[in-house]
Amino acid sequence: MAIRSVIRHADWTIGVDREDGASGPMYEIECTTCLDRSDAAEEKKPAEDWAISHTGRHTDHRGYRAIITSFVRVTPAPGNPLRDRGQDR
Repeated sequence: MAIRSVIRHADWTIGVDREDGASGPMYEIECTTCLDRSDAAEEKKPAEDWAISHTGRHTDHRGYRAIITSFVRVTPAPGNPLRDRGQDR
């Protein structure tokens, strides 16, 4: 049996995406009664205002789920051949 390829272990890191143009966290709130949801926004206030307004229109809808989406990036760690070749994006 011939060996066709060798897979070498390489280290990677994961963390908050700090690339140019990367989005910060996005905030949404979802009603747990009807599953209606606010628009996603980079600030909390629009989602919170939506929830208060939603309860004002539907006074028995008082439970909500906060949804916070953060963006992360995996990059080659020091010693990873892809980092050494400048392919760390």
